[in-house]
Amino acid sequence: MNGYAAGYFDLIYEKLSQMEVTDREGTCLSADEGLALWAQRAQQVKEETKGLIFFCGNGASASMAEHMSHDWFQNAVVNTTTCAEISHVTAISNDIGYEDVYAYRIRRIISERDMVVGISSSGSSPNIVNAISAAKENGAFTVTLSGKKPDNEIRRMGDLNFYVPLETYGEVESAHAVLLHGALDYFLDKYMGGRH
Repeated sequence: MNGYAAGYFDLIYEKLSQMEVTDREGTCLSADEGLALWAQRAQQVKEETKGLIFFCGNGASASMAEHMSHDWFQNAVVNTTTCAEISHVTAISNDIGYEDVYAYRIRRIISERDMVVGISSSGSSPNIVNAISAAKENGAFTVTLSGKKPDNEIRRMGDLNFYVPLETYGEVESAHAVLLHGALDYFLDKYMGGRH
């Protein structure tokens, strides 16, 4: 196990450096272009449309969604939401189906004023696929974060897509955490006078 830490950290850095970013037409963008577009749209949501950013994910990605919803709300002063309430999650899962736990709320409250960020390590979680579909139907700007298989479902669904070519959940989740904080910090540096 000699050199394990260095090898692990190097792998995450290497694959983040190889991240593939695409727009809705499938055009490849640089990571900088992707972050710039994300920040620009978030600024429009904040200042022009007076909308909100809806974050969603499962498991560790749900924790990241809640975390980033709070960080954008407090630090970037953007209105945000997520479906964290246990009563909502269990009621929709029981009464309608877990695959609609996010899409159900998105269909009710999200519009063209808003942004939806879907986080899925596999990129194939039915409830995240449905969330992105519902957001697009309602005209919202959609951002996807995925990993694992290069042909995963959400990888090409969003207006802006970030795919990290890592193979295990822990690796993808670690990369997504860096990417999510990087997007927020880019916004803070560009529009809020710097991160803190």
